[in-house]
Amino acid sequence: MEPKERIEELKKILTDAGIAYYVNDNPIMEDYEYDKLMTELLSLEEKYPEYKTIDSPTNKIGGEVLSKFEKVTHEIKMMSLSDAFSYDELIDFDRKVKDVAPNATYLCEMKIDGLSVSLKYENGVLVRGATRGNGSVGENITHNVKTIKSIPLKLNKNIDIEVRGEIFMPKASFIELNREREENEEELFANCRNAAAGSVRQLDSRIAAKRNLDCFLYYNMDPTVKTQEGALLSMKDLGLKINTNYKHAQTIDEIIEYIDSIGKIRDELPYDIDGIVIKVNEIDLHSIIGETVKYPKWAIAYKFPPEEVKTKLIDIIYQVGRTGVITPVGVFKPVFVQGSLISKATLHNEDYIKMKDIHVNDNVIIHKAGDVIPEVVGPVLDDRGNDIIEFKMIDTCPCCGAKLQRIDGEADYYCTNPYCKEKLVNGLIHFASKPAYDIDSLGEKVVKDLYELGYIKDIPSIFNLRGSYSELIKIPGYGEKSIDKLLEAIEKSKENNLDRLLFGLGIRHVGGKVSKLLSKRFGSMNAIINASFDDIANIPDCGDVIAKSVFDYMHNDDNLNMISTLQELGLNMKYNQGDIKVNYFTNKKCVLTGTLSSMGRTEAKALIEASGGSLSESVSKKTDILILGENPGSKYDKAKALGIYIMEEAEFLEKIK
Repeated sequence: MEPKERIEELKKILTDAGIAYYVNDNPIMEDYEYDKLMTELLSLEEKYPEYKTIDSPTNKIGGEVLSKFEKVTHEIKMMSLSDAFSYDELIDFDRKVKDVAPNATYLCEMKIDGLSVSLKYENGVLVRGATRGNGSVGENITHNVKTIKSIPLKLNKNIDIEVRGEIFMPKASFIELNREREENEEELFANCRNAAAGSVRQLDSRIAAKRNLDCFLYYNMDPTVKTQEGALLSMKDLGLKINTNYKHAQTIDEIIEYIDSIGKIRDELPYDIDGIVIKVNEIDLHSIIGETVKYPKWAIAYKFPPEEVKTKLIDIIYQVGRTGVITPVGVFKPVFVQGSLISKATLHNEDYIKMKDIHVNDNVIIHKAGDVIPEVVGPVLDDRGNDIIEFKMIDTCPCCGAKLQRIDGEADYYCTNPYCKEKLVNGLIHFASKPAYDIDSLGEKVVKDLYELGYIKDIPSIFNLRGSYSELIKIPGYGEKSIDKLLEAIEKSKENNLDRLLFGLGIRHVGGKVSKLLSKRFGSMNAIINASFDDIANIPDCGDVIAKSVFDYMHNDDNLNMISTLQELGLNMKYNQGDIKVNYFTNKKCVLTGTLSSMGRTEAKALIEASGGSLSESVSKKTDILILGENPGSKYDKAKALGIYIMEEAEFLEKIK
């Protein structure tokens, strides 16, 4: 067989197998056979590149890298839906529809928590994938869409069509991705939606290809389809993946019954949903029912209320942080909350527990704050029995037994022992972490291992590890390759800027922002050591509390001896301002509210600071820009009241370049 014929044959076999597996959930060949044929196709296309086409299954592996996203203007606006949070609102929606279209029926579909996408096919071949953007203009993400296995590069029919749907990250992929990011000490994604959005907005398609994304299509722009259910089925016939767990409802009672049934199995689904979308099924009635400027009147999204679960608080234990802060942690009878088994949650501090009137053996209500972090809402007072135990804060460290201290004006208690094991280990973990000194390969497990074995006891000992090389390579589970990599990363880290070192030292009240402010203001470690209290306090965003903490740290003999040792070991003690990329954000004071879909807060902050701007925590009259993410908080309302410029994420990404 000629190479071109074999390539075409392989493309057909692999495309059919992909649709069977990823779209129809009905595999027609073993994984081994699929991989073997894919390897053969890759080899042939590499040898005969003139025969490779854009619909080749090999394009799903990724590899295309863009310098920026192109803008895409949607021919038909991608509208959002109005939300309903109660059945009364759904009843009102039904009444308004039936007033105009008495014979209307409904199609109820799961509202997948992901990222809206528009797919355009020409002659059956995928030519473009685009985000919703602001509804009128989105971004071209074709290079990433091609890597999603459930999106066919070629349809079963050679037709021109545009379809729309939702790209999402399955729960299993999300858990695995965050596990890898945690191991690499990268910022974790808050939820499946943010992970999916961040993945499809990568310039390098190889990253998206590794994220195991999925996609359900729900909107067919074919003018010949007559109903929403028909639109779904016609897309399925084309080889597109739809969510078949929908319901054709005649009445509002049937809609509510469907919502209740899905609510009961929501946690068991392999993907996140945050509600149910209800659409008038008859498409010819859509124009009669009409739309507002923002929303269609023929559809609505019912949003599930935050899930709250009752369980028993069986104990309160204590954790020791890197600064010695003692944090009470609630231990519960394990319970599932939004798909996760929860057995512990922070109770923050003594004041928090007393304010909420929480007792051991109370039944408590817990939920996930922001659908992510377990949080205690409060006790169920009606359930309170005679076996409750009133909370009393401990007065000695649970690790070393040292007396605890609560500083006036603060809510936390601190261990005062500088040699407390938990304090030392957590301090070393913090020092090596990505936000601080960023020593690659020196993660939490490695720090704990080397501490227990006696190779790391303080920060300077990290930089003396090379002297124990012959012993380190004999540690089970390590070996020459991993130790060489670790030592190379440690040596390279010595070049880090001063602000990273300052943050890594773990000075109380000195986070990444303050570390950078101090480094910029004084320029060197020596200048910070010699700075007066007033010199530090007069720096904007510092003040007396931070100034006292820094001044006291820099006048402690043990700390000064350690800094001197680090300097002798070759660590950089000066701040390099670097080249400021002058753009819209230069000299601007910014505040971020909500969650960005394309990046974490740390990355956004780094980009703004690299442009000569600053990112603050609170909105004030001095704020120049409020950057608006998903689920914004009260900062949004305050910024509107003060007349501060509010910038959506798409504009932020464009201008930060």
